[in-house]
Amino acid sequence: MAEQPKSESFMSLVKKGNTSSAVAMAGNAVLAVCKGGAFLFSGSGAMFASAMHSLADAINQGFVFVGSVLSEKKPTRRFPTGFGRVINIFCMIAVIVVTIMAYETIHEGIHLLQHPVGHTGGLWINIGVLVLNILIDGAILIKAMKEILKEARAPKAAGFALVPAAIKNVGRAAPPTRLVFYEDVVAVLGALLALISVVVIALTNFALLDGIVTTIIGCLMIAVAFRVGYDNMIGLIGVAAPQDIEDKVSQTILADTHVADIQLMRIIQEGRYYHVEGLIELTKGLSLADADDIKFRIQEKLMTDPDIADAAISIIEDDGVNSWGKKHSDVVK
Repeated sequence: MAEQPKSESFMSLVKKGNTSSAVAMAGNAVLAVCKGGAFLFSGSGAMFASAMHSLADAINQGFVFVGSVLSEKKPTRRFPTGFGRVINIFCMIAVIVVTIMAYETIHEGIHLLQHPVGHTGGLWINIGVLVLNILIDGAILIKAMKEILKEARAPKAAGFALVPAAIKNVGRAAPPTRLVFYEDVVAVLGALLALISVVVIALTNFALLDGIVTTIIGCLMIAVAFRVGYDNMIGLIGVAAPQDIEDKVSQTILADTHVADIQLMRIIQEGRYYHVEGLIELTKGLSLADADDIKFRIQEKLMTDPDIADAAISIIEDDGVNSWGKKHSDVVK
């Protein structure tokens, strides 16, 4: 009988939680308080929208961090494939929060379009808070982009090269990191728009700009909710691993000199981990004991990859048909 996993302490799980979401939660909580105070003092609609976005981000990242901690729990007898999809559930809760906040923001924007307020004072307070917003959310965004490259096992990038590298690999990052990335892209853009709105209104008294910017920020939040909701919906259903992960696993298997072919293989992504199931063909003439040794050797080699949670390999004798090669040649065609 397989040895049961030892119980995990709460602190050991917390240490495995997603650091990007924890940092984002703290940063956005500070920003929400600062922006809320600035809004009460100045009455700026753009500042209200930005405050709502920071509050939504802080609540979301709190949910997401808790989910990332729970998703790190080891498999149990009752849940043999682990808890990887728990993070998708918590991210869906975050989507609901973003959607509610986006509705409130758009509602406020429409109200400001119908009843423009104009410049009401507190210019330098608004500017100071928004500059602080850009600095904090910008730092969180940079950290999230670095985490994306780390989780995707992609080459490191620095400077402006970090942005395209993160965009290219964001689909392979953990759900919490993707959420932080999308939300902070909107947060930085929203803060820039709000800053432009505050300055322009103070200089020209073009009051309608406040409502326009507020509505745009709300629409950007809706876009984030849709994107994150879609990603986590397919994660809950069970999505196949990216092609490069499948290629890496197949190369690891076929690198064994006794493996003739891969007849079937399925790799399911749960959270940031992968579950591998495969039926491989071994060269003819092997004894049952040798075949078992080869199977276990391949499984152990696959499990050395930190992103693979488990690998279940079955074996049969080579049937003389190149199934894996044919499959990939058909895909290319």
